[in-house]
Amino acid sequence: MEQIAQADQTEVLTDFARKGYNLVFAHGGQFDAAIEQVAAQFPNTFFVGVNGNTKAENIASLRIDHLQGSYLCGIIGAAVTKSNKLAYIAGQKFNATEEELRGFELGAKSVKPNIQIVSTFTGDWNDVAKAKEATLALISSGADVIYQWLDSAGTAVLQAASDQGVYAFGNTKDQLDTAPKAVLTSAVKRLDIAIAYLAEMAKQKQLQGQIYSIGLERPDILSLGEFGVNVPEDVQQNALQVKQEIAEQKITFASCQEGGKDTRCVKKA
Repeated sequence: MEQIAQADQTEVLTDFARKGYNLVFAHGGQFDAAIEQVAAQFPNTFFVGVNGNTKAENIASLRIDHLQGSYLCGIIGAAVTKSNKLAYIAGQKFNATEEELRGFELGAKSVKPNIQIVSTFTGDWNDVAKAKEATLALISSGADVIYQWLDSAGTAVLQAASDQGVYAFGNTKDQLDTAPKAVLTSAVKRLDIAIAYLAEMAKQKQLQGQIYSIGLERPDILSLGEFGVNVPEDVQQNALQVKQEIAEQKITFASCQEGGKDTRCVKKA
């Protein structure tokens, strides 16, 4: 089932469990509360929250390490910006999007410590008009590089960036072809492969109630897409070098506190 309103989440999950499905994937961190509510009533059904942040005896979360991908994009964005103002736009604010925003910020600041990163959340992953309006507002405020994480509305961000002569990043799939003049690269996330990986674990009775986070160590699941024409060769090579260092755990992102908030910070081996 697709396009499930928040108010209907528990009903849909309950229906799957009642029908006897023993593995249910709920796609999006916005499902966490519904999963917790329903899983307690159906101990024989295992629920996986994709991009979630919850775990229990019969609950796992599957996360791409969004922070790792956005860190690389932050490095690239900081290298090409002229205004020194980058922007992040997503559908909703939850753990996965906040991590992605944090990675973008850390990557950019590793290149230019005083760079500014602004963010906005449209409240809708698919509303094209909202996405375009938010993008134009960010560009008006001076942002000339935009990192977006939206679903079908993401195309509107990339096209608006192209029309306004600024840069942007694709997300989830390689979106270079959508706006070749604007897209610098894409954070390619093969959640389909990651979901199949967890499904196979469940089949082998190996799936546990924990948070599974998959990063650049699995290039078949998380990687950078093609580089656009506006990314200089030296910037490309630097991003690929850092990508390798993260995959080899020479650069890691440890839990830390900043400004009284729990977050993640760069740690070099």
